[in-house]
Amino acid sequence: MSILFKNRGALLLLMLNIFIVFTGIGLVVPIMPTYMTELHISGSTVGLLVASFSLTQLIFSPYAGRLSDNFGRKKIIVIGMVVFAISELLFGIANAPVLLFASRMIGGLGAALIFPAVMAYTADTTTDDERATGMGFINAAITTGFIIGPGIGGFIAEFGIRVPFFAAAVAGGVAATITLFALPESNKRAQVAKDKANEAPRQSLFKQLLNSYKEPYFIALIIVFVASFGLANYETVFGLFVDHKFGFTAKDIAFIITFGSIAGAVVQLTIFGWILNKFGERNVISFCLITAAAFVLLTLFVHTYWLIVIVTFILFLSIDILRQAIGTQMSKMAEENQGYVAGLNSAYTSLGNLPARLLLDSCSILTSTILTSRQRSFSDCASCSRSERSEAASQILRSKLLNNIALFNRSKMTVTARNEQLPYSNGHF
Repeated sequence: MSILFKNRGALLLLMLNIFIVFTGIGLVVPIMPTYMTELHISGSTVGLLVASFSLTQLIFSPYAGRLSDNFGRKKIIVIGMVVFAISELLFGIANAPVLLFASRMIGGLGAALIFPAVMAYTADTTTDDERATGMGFINAAITTGFIIGPGIGGFIAEFGIRVPFFAAAVAGGVAATITLFALPESNKRAQVAKDKANEAPRQSLFKQLLNSYKEPYFIALIIVFVASFGLANYETVFGLFVDHKFGFTAKDIAFIITFGSIAGAVVQLTIFGWILNKFGERNVISFCLITAAAFVLLTLFVHTYWLIVIVTFILFLSIDILRQAIGTQMSKMAEENQGYVAGLNSAYTSLGNLPARLLLDSCSILTSTILTSRQRSFSDCASCSRSERSEAASQILRSKLLNNIALFNRSKMTVTARNEQLPYSNGHF
């Protein structure tokens, strides 16, 4: 635990601030579907809103990471938290789609500023042997904040549907203030000058992504992309799949995901550093990839509630460990370009998430179409027998459940419970 108190407790303070930010993000999860309904926002628009966040983060993450290399981590983290607070405030007062899109794009910019700088700060303040433990602590703070946030958000939503957004903005402002006045800078001026001398040549985003194959961490970036793409799609269709096959409710799905998140946080806080130091990043990454692939396949063959819980728990845990192992490995390869490499990691994560947003949108449209057609069939069934009308009503109820599951997935995806929690951890709308 001595790592938490090094450099005037910098890592502990950073954990606190990230915890506050992600508690703020989690505040809005319970009320998001209701809020969208009140604003008469369609499923397709929600999909575009989520995609706009990921696209903005994709575009700005490499540049933001480079800025943290040039000007220091602390300044970029503070600016990112302020930008995040502004985006939540704007979303809370929005009354038109254009303001919602502006809020999400500003939020994507805030995420691009915060996350590479946070990972680079952690790398700056830890040795190679401490790196995995430090990354684990930061991701545990993220996961814990996101678990606690929705419970608080559901409570304060009793005071108004927009109150959680304002509370999230306040949380971002508080975290920015604490960071500004209490968090020490990780790099001294001499180190910043050294970073500038070693800075990667300035390139456009397209050239950065195109030339990243030349870097020693390119394979790691490909794994980041594949893992993000695969897990985002898995989570997008998971709710509909278990409802169709097992009749799971949104409560059941929430339990499975929350259980996995809590377990992931415990592993991150306790044994993650030991695992990587004992077996090495490469072996851990290989094992997690094989495990994740096997348990995705097993999802198709299990038939009981608790087997589904166990399979998804192991799958989500393996992905959590995989992403942190990759992040740790890339951080060790980055040398003086910690922010730049963390930005590329975040960009590849967003690149993997974008197709899942389109799939999420398609699921929403599909369930809405099914619901509409079945409601029409029911209204045309005035002359049907009682049993036929009962069957039609049952189909409508099932369609509504499918739609509710899609709404649950959408509310979850909006904040990126997993895929934009950080480039290494999962899940940020």
